[in-house]
Amino acid sequence: MTPDMMCVTDLEGHKLQGDRDPSSEMLMHLEVYRQRPDVRAVVHAHPPTATGFAVAGIPLDRAVLAEVLTTLGSIPIAEYATPSTGELPDAVRKYIKAHDGMLLANHGALTVGGDLFAAYFKMETIEHFAKISLVARLLGRENLIAREEVDRLQQLRGTYGISAPAPICADEDAARTRPIVRSSRRLRERVCASWPGIPGLPAGGAAASLLRGVPDGANADAEIRLTYRELSALIEDAIRSLK
Repeated sequence: MTPDMMCVTDLEGHKLQGDRDPSSEMLMHLEVYRQRPDVRAVVHAHPPTATGFAVAGIPLDRAVLAEVLTTLGSIPIAEYATPSTGELPDAVRKYIKAHDGMLLANHGALTVGGDLFAAYFKMETIEHFAKISLVARLLGRENLIAREEVDRLQQLRGTYGISAPAPICADEDAARTRPIVRSSRRLRERVCASWPGIPGLPAGGAAASLLRGVPDGANADAEIRLTYRELSALIEDAIRSLK
């Protein structure tokens, strides 16, 4: 794309200058400008990792990276809307007054800024954050920044010259993490049920040694983490029990 390909419209979408027609997503862009007088640039793109989160319905709203907390805060997902229709600006309107960046469900991402480079770099930040979040989740956990530190980072925004809104995700957002095991007692029941004819846990084996150390009163949303060696031992025990 070169500058001569650009066109100019008014806030109603009427073309004022240029040989080409405006983007089919113009309605979404215009809605941002109407809702945010401080915004001078809008970037809409389909970065693959961030769009993957949008397709999965997973917002990037965990307090895990200081630079994201100070620049974008949390990154919500606007509800799905048919591209190029009036539904899309309606979906964006819900979040744009409080957020400089968002995912678009089953579509892509949107960022805004005081100039084009600011909006562009925020889009880069969203994709970078999405890649890191994906790796952390594949590794098994996201270590959340303490609430006190989150509040401190929020207070430092003015020091960095950041005045745009950037809501910080609430503590309860962490509760949306899908637990690996709902409870230790339920795990015991499921393990025993997978081994027909064996009442209760086996007297020995990997499952018994792993589960005996888990108290019945454990938090219902507690996680139980296994190493690859422990998981392999569990699988081997299960295979032997089925022979």
